[in-house]
Amino acid sequence: MSSQLLSISGLSAGTEDKPILHDIDLEVGTGQTHVLMGPNGAGKSTLGHVIMGDPSYRVSSGSIAFDGKDVTSLSPDKRSLAGIFLSYQAPVEVPGVPLYSFLRTICQMRPELKMTARRFRERVAQISEQLDMDDAFLTRELNVGFSGGEKKKVEMLQLLLLRPKLAILDETDSGLDVDALSIVSRGIEAYRSECGGALLMITHNTRILERLDVDRTHVMVKGRLVAEGPASLIDEIDSDGFARFESEQIAEA
Repeated sequence: MSSQLLSISGLSAGTEDKPILHDIDLEVGTGQTHVLMGPNGAGKSTLGHVIMGDPSYRVSSGSIAFDGKDVTSLSPDKRSLAGIFLSYQAPVEVPGVPLYSFLRTICQMRPELKMTARRFRERVAQISEQLDMDDAFLTRELNVGFSGGEKKKVEMLQLLLLRPKLAILDETDSGLDVDALSIVSRGIEAYRSECGGALLMITHNTRILERLDVDRTHVMVKGRLVAEGPASLIDEIDSDGFARFESEQIAEA
């Protein structure tokens, strides 16, 4: 049985004036792939950001443990160094910072990823080829003027370069055409096979899940986890949507 890499217990959180998450319990084992699904506005992305330590949200109760340590009060950079990675639904543009320099800097911050300049160039070139990324991307400012698909490729490049223990992928398939979705899926598969890391996929669309070996599926409605089950739960959602879970939540309210 896999040891628990991520363990969330009784977590409630929200913004200063709005509670969003309510009494969340969630565990992800080392090397496992979990899927978090739910209708728009359910609080899925909020959970990802709270796990990452986004200061926009405040934890009012409960705890988050990662790799055997309580990280509830840690800053985002400390959580990142511990091995948590969050792929944003809408990656921000950072004018003035070349992509290559950004990648080099974040690797230099991690002792286990420090390497010679030559080895770094080779590694970035190898990953770029996997993702069908032109070398010209590396000299451009981080995400500035990038299309949605290009931004998601950059996220996959970071994922494969950093090799985190846990990757939280927030709506990674959002707005992607068929070709871009295939490349992003290839990046996710490479992460699973090469790094052996755990995945928490946040989505309301089942397309990107077709090529994944999913261990557990969780359903969130109105900030609460209302169902958990095997991968077959994805097929039910693909067929019937979230109506059953939403009606059950209303009945319990």
